Amino acid sequence: MFGTDIGIVLAYAAGIMIIFILAWLFIIPAKMIGKLIINALIGGFLLFMFNIFGSFFGLQIGINIVTALVVGFLGVPGLIAIIIIRLLI
Repeated sequence: MFGTDIGIVLAYAAGIMIIFILAWLFIIPAKMIGKLIINALIGGFLLFMFNIFGSFFGLQIGINIVTALVVGFLGVPGLIAIIIIRLLI
C-alpha cells in the first residue's frame, strides 16, 4: 500500500512540473510579443511626432509596421537611419 501512495505522489509531482514547464514555455514568448508591440507603438508615436515637425520642412515618413518596429527597436538612431534612407531615396 505504501508503494502505490508514493507512485501517486510522484505522478502528481511530475504533472505539476510539466504544467510549470509548459506555462514557462508560453509566458516567455508572450512577454517578447508584448514588448514588441509596446516598442512598435512607441516607434509609431515617434514617427507621428516627427511627421508633425517634419511637415514644416517638407519631410515626412510613412508610418507602417516596418518603420514603427525599426524606430521602436533602435530608438532615435533608428529614426535617424530612416530619415537618412528617406533623404537618399
